[in-house]
Amino acid sequence: MSETSPETPDFDAMTRDIAEVPAVEVIVTVAVNLMSAAAVKLGLSEEGEKYKDLDEARKLISALAGLLDASTTEISSFHAAPLRDGLKSLQLAFREASLVPDEPGQGPGEKYTGAVYG
Repeated sequence: MSETSPETPDFDAMTRDIAEVPAVEVIVTVAVNLMSAAAVKLGLSEEGEKYKDLDEARKLISALAGLLDASTTEISSFHAAPLRDGLKSLQLAFREASLVPDEPGQGPGEKYTGAVYG
């Protein structure tokens, strides 16, 4: 009789649950979480300036670009295209929010995507 208390996570069940999730779904979920966090750090949430932190946004956008670059051949264009569009929107929002814009090709994630223009 091996009952787990409510405070103790059932790691076996969690492992089984994640084992059933297709890799594409995990990649897309992580990408969407990175996009959401970057949008908040860019000040695009309802509370705007309260959570704005461009240094943090740069890191999140770069991580998103790296993930998408690495996974493009692994996920279908059905999944990749809207993620790339979202990434470009974040990159443009970053450029707009920056007091001193980066040179083309030097913005967050642009080493993976190339220079981003409006």
